[in-house]
Amino acid sequence: MMLRVGQGYDRHRLVSGRRLILGGVEIDHDRGLEGHSDADVLSHAIADALLGAAALGDLGTHFSDRDPAQKGRNSLEFLEAVAAMVWDAGYSILNIDATVVAEAPRLAPHVDTMRARMAAALEVDPQLLSVKATRGEGVGPEGRQEAITALAVVLIGPREG
Repeated sequence: MMLRVGQGYDRHRLVSGRRLILGGVEIDHDRGLEGHSDADVLSHAIADALLGAAALGDLGTHFSDRDPAQKGRNSLEFLEAVAAMVWDAGYSILNIDATVVAEAPRLAPHVDTMRARMAAALEVDPQLLSVKATRGEGVGPEGRQEAITALAVVLIGPREG
């Protein structure tokens, strides 16, 4: 077995009446992300990247938005389950690099907490997980504050032990 790379992408619309959850952290904002689960685009992008790297399908295959059991589910639980699937497939997580695109709110004050919570769910050292935030600069749905997007790239390798 060799090193494997996966990519993940997720975007959800910002709507009134929902909490904003990113990387397992509730962030004070006037709107939250629309979705069947808690709509945590950051956790979803990372989970999809990990599943892709291990050739295990995608998040929707394992946690369908048509399944009532997933309604309102905490996306850190998805990360826990995906980490177990990756491990069972014979891989360990070597590196995660993720970017969140959001015009508002400012995410920098929350990045360390996001990293810690997601790393705990994945059972990896937080030093293996990078989270960056950037703005849409007024362009596209992120720039117009209509949506938040997350992208992730992961590296996995053969599991030892």
